[in-house]
Amino acid sequence: MDGSPRSERLRLRFVTHEETRLLNDRYRHDPGGFNDFGGPVVVDAAQNGAAPRGLGELRNDEGGVLWVELVDGGDPLGTVQYRRIAYGPNRESNGWDIGIELRPEARGNGFGAEAQRLLAKWLFETTNANRVEAQTDVENIAEARSLEKAGFKRDGVLRGAQFRAGAYHDLIVYSRLRADPA
Repeated sequence: MDGSPRSERLRLRFVTHEETRLLNDRYRHDPGGFNDFGGPVVVDAAQNGAAPRGLGELRNDEGGVLWVELVDGGDPLGTVQYRRIAYGPNRESNGWDIGIELRPEARGNGFGAEAQRLLAKWLFETTNANRVEAQTDVENIAEARSLEKAGFKRDGVLRGAQFRAGAYHDLIVYSRLRADPA
């Protein structure tokens, strides 16, 4: 799984081990938002799905974390993440679960849909997975629209699946299959 996904406006670049502190300090806490889990979500460079490999990038065969950046530079707009999920004991039953977190000032510009579309396309091009999925809170209308614009289809609702802000929340599951139109 090599190369860096990019479009005319955006590029996705793997977070490096050296950038873990920046990621944790500036990009991993959304007070009061849909990603507010009671404090900063700290990325540990040794955790499953984000272990340093090669050039110290936060990725391995089970997942990774990438910056969402404008092609023409500037501070990262946020991150996208992916992790392997299994629907059976064989490798052909594996898929990818993706997530996104954009800085508040980067939202509402289509960057989320574009970044998620780029990540799904890259995962299909570089792995044999047939499915890429994402979930969002049933009240997160903006992210639901973003996933639909990125070509994801609504699969259904996972009742009481996510504990956040002191309560369990329902999540909508979206997916793209390899055979879906790009």
